[in-house]
Amino acid sequence: MENKKTWHDKHKETSGFGERLADSVATGMGSWRFIIIQTIIVIIWMMANVVGFIYHWDIYPYILLNLVFSTQAAYAAPIIMMAQNRQNERDRAQANADYETNCEAKKEIEELLKKLNSIEIDKLDKILMLLQKMDAIKK
Repeated sequence: MENKKTWHDKHKETSGFGERLADSVATGMGSWRFIIIQTIIVIIWMMANVVGFIYHWDIYPYILLNLVFSTQAAYAAPIIMMAQNRQNERDRAQANADYETNCEAKKEIEELLKKLNSIEIDKLDKILMLLQKMDAIKK
């Protein structure tokens, strides 16, 4: 049996390290796990700074935390956009593969229709021939 690669396998093989990394980061950042972990870290950060008895490294209004989030957003946005561009490429590749499959299926269906038509014509020809023989016998 021939081992054919799907369009997805071919597309995955052609992606470079940066593209795979962008996909992984976007997948991770777009998950509930990431949101929950980040929320827990923020709560711990704020509680540690509010309750801290000796040293508050980031007192209210949490400027360092805002800086961390700004930096994260500055890098996250382009990475997510790269992943979206890759998703568009995958969608295009899938659409092209679907189109090619549909074209092949159309050709096969047309060939089957021709074959069925020729069978039907052969049957009609045989019926006509039998009718002519019956007419010839009656005369």
